[in-house]
Amino acid sequence: MRRDRSEAMNLFDLVPALGMTMDPVLMQLDTLLDDDRLFQAGQADLARRRPRTLMDGRPSTPVEVIPRRLVVKHGYGWSDEATARWVSDSLVWRQFCRVYAEAVPDETTLIRWANLIQPATLHRLLDHVVTRARALKVTRGRKRRIDGTVVATTIHHPTDSTLLDDGVRVLGRTLTRARNRLQATPAVARARFRDRTRRAKRQMNRIMAAARPHGTAAADRMHTADQHLLAIARAPVRQAQQVGPMLRTQTTQAAQRVAVALDHLVPWACQVVTQATRRVLQREAVPAPEKRVRRFEPHTAMIRKGKPGHPTECGRVLWVDEVEGGIISRYAVREGNPAEEAPLPPRLDHHLQVFTHPPRLLAGDRGVYTAANERYATRNGVKQVVLPTPGAKSATRIAHGPQRWFRQGHNWRSGIEGRISGLKRRHRLGRCRYHGPKGMERWVGWGAITPNLRVIAYATVHSPTGAVIHPCHGFIHGGMLPRDIWCQRVLHRNLVLGR
Repeated sequence: MRRDRSEAMNLFDLVPALGMTMDPVLMQLDTLLDDDRLFQAGQADLARRRPRTLMDGRPSTPVEVIPRRLVVKHGYGWSDEATARWVSDSLVWRQFCRVYAEAVPDETTLIRWANLIQPATLHRLLDHVVTRARALKVTRGRKRRIDGTVVATTIHHPTDSTLLDDGVRVLGRTLTRARNRLQATPAVARARFRDRTRRAKRQMNRIMAAARPHGTAAADRMHTADQHLLAIARAPVRQAQQVGPMLRTQTTQAAQRVAVALDHLVPWACQVVTQATRRVLQREAVPAPEKRVRRFEPHTAMIRKGKPGHPTECGRVLWVDEVEGGIISRYAVREGNPAEEAPLPPRLDHHLQVFTHPPRLLAGDRGVYTAANERYATRNGVKQVVLPTPGAKSATRIAHGPQRWFRQGHNWRSGIEGRISGLKRRHRLGRCRYHGPKGMERWVGWGAITPNLRVIAYATVHSPTGAVIHPCHGFIHGGMLPRDIWCQRVLHRNLVLGR
């Protein structure tokens, strides 16, 4: 049965001798998370875990614990296991996450509950957080800047050899499941269910060793190793094609599930073998639409950015909109490998919906510029549209660029590069650890909501005293760590260093 809240208590009152309190910014963040709108936003999603979650079953993890633990996790860039461990060890985090003196739910419980939160819910949560920032005068929505980046998925960089190795490994373990369902005799098992995973891995090691040196002899050794790996990869494909009809004759559900898995795997493995043969042996360029570059996370796109060291990235394109004050007002995860021209009308319409007025300044890079985007922004009341044109410029655009307001807006836009870098380093937005398209949306959504809450907490604590607000600072730094966790880390460091 779903529980909304635990019985409130103050752990610090139980141990007054410790004199422990929360940091002022953490206290303000705790107050922000007490908002009933934030609390109620995910209740409908969490009620879908089981058909009778609201009525039957043992008492669940309280609903208020889940968003607080997710904020801690994404705020510090911790894994689910580390979050459970630190919350369990710290009185401050127990109080903040509203766990109190109860047992801390383990990481698998957090994963199951977090997977129920829908992407649309996170977009509504972000809109409410932005509205809250506007009410507290952290931002007024007068300036808006746009930029894009790539969020990587949890796959290795695809090469022909690694894809062949993946095919051998995945088909091998699926054939092992099929052998258990068919109860094959030893003679049949050796012929049709042989696992070639270790052999493929040894061949992969030979390929990596041959790829290090340069020269004709090294290239010949690598070509021979690729041929051997292709021969190894063809064998489990033939076995799977023979075992599939045998599984379909079975009546058990377990056998049918394995048959369905083979039906999905065999075409993929055949295409990987075909493209590797064309590229490696026949030296043929395979067109991008005909390539298979991933087995897991099929929503991953190959995005050509041309950056030094990383010319091609594997993931999803993310567009981030930020207003003054360091508040992320909107994000959009794009499918496939879209064109660089970002559609501007949805962004301005969203700004008008949240702030009820257009921004005075709208800034973006050359990838955002189109004549239609510039006209739309001007028509909707944006006074200063800073969108540099790519390529050759007309005399009018050359005279337009050196104006003072244009140069100042262009300089202000460059700050979003640092904001994205901070999101990737501090909040681990660079690589999504969740799975599937919805997992990507959840990872990015919490990666946008958490820093917004941090910026609002800092602004409301320091602004009344006249202190300078540093939006790049956050509760992931040492000064914001709870005292007991900070002491544990210092003790661990001293033990490791032998001090």
